[in-house]
Amino acid sequence: MAQKILGLRTTIYKVADVNQAKEWYTKAFEVAPYFDQPFHVGFEVGGYELGLQPEEAPVKEKSENVLTYWGVNDIHAEYNRFIALGATEHEAPTEVGDGIVVATVKDPWGNIVGLIYNPHFKISS
Repeated sequence: MAQKILGLRTTIYKVADVNQAKEWYTKAFEVAPYFDQPFHVGFEVGGYELGLQPEEAPVKEKSENVLTYWGVNDIHAEYNRFIALGATEHEAPTEVGDGIVVATVKDPWGNIVGLIYNPHFKISS
């Protein structure tokens, strides 16, 4: 039987200003969008899509009930680079066990962006 759930494909961040967010995310993730329309900007990041969509009614406080962690090789360097680009500290890098380190920042629009160093996880196709 074929697997029905194929894995993560897209993470969407809602933003008040798509053009400003496009510039910020291009710098933060060091990749240009592959899809660029007023209703959706898509970036291909390591085989997954990071999407930006405009908020109809921007909110200051965003929900923290779902997190996406983007894999990195040097979590401290990337965490500091995101802060230098204008993100704000949410959770500093913390080892959670077995060599896995996680951190989160808030982008300039209040979205939580997770970073993870996990030496045990390998992407399977």
